[in-house]
Amino acid sequence: MRTNIFQDVLRKVLRYNGYEIKHVMNITDVGHLVSDGDEGEDKMIKSAREENKSPLEIAQHYTELFFNDLKELNLEIPEVVCKATDHINIMLEYVKELMNKGYAYETSTAIYFDISKLDKYPVLSNLNLEEQKAGARVEVDKEKKSPYDFALWIKAPENHLMKWDSPWGPSYPGWHIECSAMGRKYLGEQFDIHTGGIDLIPTHHENEIAQSKGACGKVPARYWMHGEYLLINGGKMSKSLGNVYLLKDIIDRGYEALVYKLFSYSCHYRNKLNFTWEGIEAASKSLERLRNGYRLHKEGKDDVEDSVVSELEERFHKAINDDLNMPLAMGVVWETVRFDKKSPKLANLLLKFDQVLGLNVDKEQENKEEIPEEIMELVEKRKIARENKDWAKSDELRDLIKEKGYDIKDLKDGVEIKKI
Repeated sequence: MRTNIFQDVLRKVLRYNGYEIKHVMNITDVGHLVSDGDEGEDKMIKSAREENKSPLEIAQHYTELFFNDLKELNLEIPEVVCKATDHINIMLEYVKELMNKGYAYETSTAIYFDISKLDKYPVLSNLNLEEQKAGARVEVDKEKKSPYDFALWIKAPENHLMKWDSPWGPSYPGWHIECSAMGRKYLGEQFDIHTGGIDLIPTHHENEIAQSKGACGKVPARYWMHGEYLLINGGKMSKSLGNVYLLKDIIDRGYEALVYKLFSYSCHYRNKLNFTWEGIEAASKSLERLRNGYRLHKEGKDDVEDSVVSELEERFHKAINDDLNMPLAMGVVWETVRFDKKSPKLANLLLKFDQVLGLNVDKEQENKEEIPEEIMELVEKRKIARENKDWAKSDELRDLIKEKGYDIKDLKDGVEIKKI
C-alpha cells in the first residue's frame, strides 16, 4: 500500500497541476513465478493449491481485498484496470513478434528472450553482468544461452491448471510480457511515467524494457519512479519473520485507515520508511489535530491577507512538485493549521491541499465522551487481575463495567472502552 499511496499522490499532483490522466494498472492473475528470477512455479497455482481454491477464486478474492484497501485509504482507481488473463492473445502476439525479429528462442521448456541481441542490458540498474559473481543466479534451464535470459512463455506440464494453446503447445505467459503487451495496447509504444516498488528495478522493469526494445526499438516509459521499502521496527518485512501487517491490522487496533496514509507522508517515497505502532499512534493524533485545525479555521472570524494565503499555497505547490516532497508539503500544511489568525480563507486552503493529501480534512470528528473515573478504576483493577491470570476476577469486573453502561474490548496493546 505504500507504493499505491505514492502513486496516488503522483496522480493527484498531476491533476493539481492541470494535467489529464490516463493511468493503467494490471492485475497479475497468471504468470508471476514464485522467484523473481523466472524460476519455480506460478504464484497463482501455488496459492490455489495451498488454499484449496481455483486460480480464478484466488484472483478474485485478493483483487477484492486489494480494492477494498484502496477505498479505505481514499486512493483513486486508475482509468484502466486490466487482468492478465483477459489479454492472453495480445501477449501471445507480442511473443511471436519477438520471435520473428530474432529476439527470442525456443527451448524444450519455454520461449526465452535473448538479451545478447540488445545494445544494452540492463538499463535501469546499470549492473555490469560480467562483474556479477559466477553462479550468483541458479541455472535452472541448461538450454538457456545466458543465465540472464528470461522466460516470455512457458510450456505447461500436463496437469498445469492455467494454460492456453499456442504455437509451442499448451503454455502460459511469463511475468514480464503482460506489462509490455498491455502497456502498448492502452498507452502506445511510449508513454510518460512508469511506477512501481524499488524491488521491480533489477528484474521486472529491466525485462520489460528489453521486451519493448526488441519489439519496437524504444524504452516504453520516459520516466521511471520507484517507491522504497517499508521497514518494520527497523528491519525487513517478510512472511518468514511473521511481521507482515495488513491495513486490516491497523483498523482492527481502532485506527482509521487514513492514519497510515498520513504516517507515510512523514517520509519521502524514495527513502525507506520505518513502521512502528508508536508512529501510527502519533499519526492518529496528528490526523485529529489536522481536522480540528481545519474546523477552527472554518469557524474563525479573523481576516487573513490574500498575500499570506498565496504564499502558503505557492510553497505547498513547490514542495509537491519537488519530486513529490510530501514531508516538506506537510510542513506547509501544519504551518497553515497553526496560523495564529483563524480564518475561513485558511480552511479553504486546507481543502485545496487535501486535493493532493486525500485525508478528508473536513471530516467531522467523533465526540469522544470522557470515561468516568469510577469506570477507569474498574478497568485498572481488571488489568491487574488479567496480569495475575485471575480470569474469574477479570470476568466479574467486566460484567460490573457492563452493568454501569460501558463495554470493554481487549486489543493487542490495551483496551477499548465504549458507552453502551
